[in-house]
Amino acid sequence: MLYYKINDHPNMTNRILHRMLSVLLGALLCVIVTGASKACASDDPFNTGAQQDDILKQIGVDEKLGGRVPLDTVLKDQDGRAVKLGDYFIGNPVILTLNYYDCPMLCPITFSYLAQTLDGIKGLTPGVDYKVVTVSINPDETTARAREKATETHAKLKGAPGPDGPDKAWPFLTGGAPAIKAITSAVGYRYVELSPGVFAHPTAFIVLSPDGRVSRYFYGLDTRPVDMKLALTEAADGKIGKSTALNRVLLFCYHYDPEGGKYVLAASRLMTAGGAVVLILLAGLIIWLARKERKL
Repeated sequence: MLYYKINDHPNMTNRILHRMLSVLLGALLCVIVTGASKACASDDPFNTGAQQDDILKQIGVDEKLGGRVPLDTVLKDQDGRAVKLGDYFIGNPVILTLNYYDCPMLCPITFSYLAQTLDGIKGLTPGVDYKVVTVSINPDETTARAREKATETHAKLKGAPGPDGPDKAWPFLTGGAPAIKAITSAVGYRYVELSPGVFAHPTAFIVLSPDGRVSRYFYGLDTRPVDMKLALTEAADGKIGKSTALNRVLLFCYHYDPEGGKYVLAASRLMTAGGAVVLILLAGLIIWLARKERKL
C-alpha cells in the first residue's frame, strides 16, 4: 500500500520516486528475507560491505525513451523452449516487466496489481492487441520455477487471453546473465543482488512499441487501466483496439504527465478539438442553408 501512496503524488519527481521505492524495498527485503540473519542485526542491512547510499545509487531506472530492446536475445519460456525476445513482437505493443520468480514479497504483489490493471483495460485483449513479457533478472532461476509463477499469475487474470492462451499472452522467461544484462541495460533498469538469489530492484512496467522501442515507463504498483490503455495505444500509433479513429481522439485529448506518471486531459487540445468540431458544424449549417435558399 505504501507504493500506491507514493505513486499517487503527482508532483513527485521520478528520481525521488525511484529512491523511495529502493529504500522501501531494501528495508522490506531485509526484514522479510534476512530478518533472522546476522545481516539485519549488523550495521549493514544490505550485507554487502558497502554503505547504503552506495547501494541505492545502483538501483533505479534511467529512462531511455525511444531506445530499442535487443529483439535477437535468446531466452527460455516457462516450458523450457528456446525463444527470442523478438518472437513476442508480432505487430502489437508489449508490456515488459523485470522481476524474479523467487521474490518473496514484492514481485507477487506486482503481478497481482498488473493482472488487475489488465482486467480493467476495456476494448483491448492480451494476446490479441498486446502482450505482457516478464523476464527474470536472476540468471540462476529454473524453467520449473518460471512455470510455477506463470501458472500462479495467469490464474489471477479474470478476462480471457487471446486464442493462443495465457502462455503466449503473458510468458515468463528466464535467461543467462548476458541476455538479462542486454535487456536491462537497453531499458535503463538497474538492480543489485543483495545476497545469492535476493535482489533489490525498482518496480516498473515498460511499454514497448511493436518494433521494440521504449515508449513509456510506469512506476509503483497501481497503474490505472486507462493510463495503460493510452500508453499501449500510443505505442501502437493508435492502431490497436476496435476503433482506430477513437484511439487517435483519445491520444489527442490526453497527454502524458511524466511527473505524475499518468495521462491527463489536455485542456488546450480539447479546446482545439472542440473548436474544430464547431467550425465543421457551422460549415455544414451554411452549406445546408445555401442549398435550401436555392430551392426556394
